[in-house]
Amino acid sequence: MRKIKTGDDIIVITGKDKGRRGTVLRVYDNGRVLVEGINMVKKHQKPNPQAGVQGGIIDKEMPIEQSNLMLYNPQTKKGDRVGIRFLEDGRKVRYFKSNNEVVDV
Repeated sequence: MRKIKTGDDIIVITGKDKGRRGTVLRVYDNGRVLVEGINMVKKHQKPNPQAGVQGGIIDKEMPIEQSNLMLYNPQTKKGDRVGIRFLEDGRKVRYFKSNNEVVDV
């Protein structure tokens, strides 16, 4: 089970976007994560009239390393470490290590 999943609220703990929050759009197999509004880069794009793509310089989100992110805990309003445990009914869930609150409901 992954500690960061699609749709999670995260906070960046290191790098040029340190302290910014966003929502996970996609998790890649190589340990990188695409986050909405984080790690923006300028891309020089050629026009392609057949596909309806306009040329110019566009802003684009690029994947960021998973180790530079923490799951955002709304109770403490900070990034928090995540653990995995089994509930009494046998379900596997993630929980915040600071207050033992279950992330997956």
